[in-house]
Amino acid sequence: MAETGHSRSTVAARIDALCRIGVLVPTGEASSTGGRPPATFAFEPSARVVLGVDLGATRARIGLTDLAGRLLVELDELVAIADGPEPVLAWVADTAQALLARAGRTALDLAGVGIGLPGPVDHTTGRPVNPPIMPGWNDVDVPSILAARLGVPVAVDNDANIIALGEQRTIYPDERELLFVKVATGIGAGILMDGELRRGAQGAAGDIGHLSLPGKQDVRCRCGNDGCLEAVASLTSIAAHLSAESGTSVTTDDVVARVRVGDVQANAHVRQAGRDIGLALASAVNLLNPARIVVGGHLALAGDQLIAGIREVVYQRCMPLATARLQIETARAGSSAGIVGAATLVIDRFLSPEAVEGLILSKEA
Repeated sequence: MAETGHSRSTVAARIDALCRIGVLVPTGEASSTGGRPPATFAFEPSARVVLGVDLGATRARIGLTDLAGRLLVELDELVAIADGPEPVLAWVADTAQALLARAGRTALDLAGVGIGLPGPVDHTTGRPVNPPIMPGWNDVDVPSILAARLGVPVAVDNDANIIALGEQRTIYPDERELLFVKVATGIGAGILMDGELRRGAQGAAGDIGHLSLPGKQDVRCRCGNDGCLEAVASLTSIAAHLSAESGTSVTTDDVVARVRVGDVQANAHVRQAGRDIGLALASAVNLLNPARIVVGGHLALAGDQLIAGIREVVYQRCMPLATARLQIETARAGSSAGIVGAATLVIDRFLSPEAVEGLILSKEA
């Protein structure tokens, strides 16, 4: 009562209401200092579940978490975002039902869906905005389509943003200034400042894959511009270089495999990709002054050459004050970071004071 400033009866009524909606449960009695022992209560994360979806260019990771963000079940499948919104979102809805059954939960237990897309997203509407690698997705009302199928609120964001959020919540909960960089088929970044995601006016913040690099104007990017970082330093770009040099077809999976076994050519290309990415990140470091840069994505997990190349350029080109305590490292949360980050978008809304108040009122109606 002293901490809340409310009377005993008001606090008791609020605790009763929170117990009725299932987010609080009694845990017994505390030690008495005289008179009746006080009852104790705790947050109940299993009251509801949340669906987190991380859609990449060629694969999808999807799972259920509880209200504390703890992963309950997950699935990793090859799903091509270029197939278009209808088949991809139908797959999400069908897989959600299968995961609920697998976890022993029902549709009534689902609090909401969080989903990350590999392109710019207008966060206020959840609609993709001219995404370069998502044909047919521009301005599609993703939240309405999934809400109609699953009957719950849907939050949509860029995939780099959700992975940044998942990495921060899972590994660096006290880090408030963090820049996450995803290096895979494309290149993107998620920006956390003051502990909050920074998305920009139209959701394009962090789209470093389409920054133009000096001296690379002869390289055409799939977005239509020339010299983009993604066209020079992505996993797809490295595969194309190795294919041209060897005269054989080299896939993105081949690149990762070659790096892991110490292939000299593959490692040289990855090191140079790191330097190119470092060039783009150097400006971001001077502008944003993050405390930590976390590099994830399929290529980043293949070895140390990418990180080494990034560090080489960032520490060389940035102001000493900006790099005095800067840490640059490989992502540690694993492939589930995007699922947890997407679920966190929903959890933060579901447990907000306004949403909790709405749940209480609906229960009492």
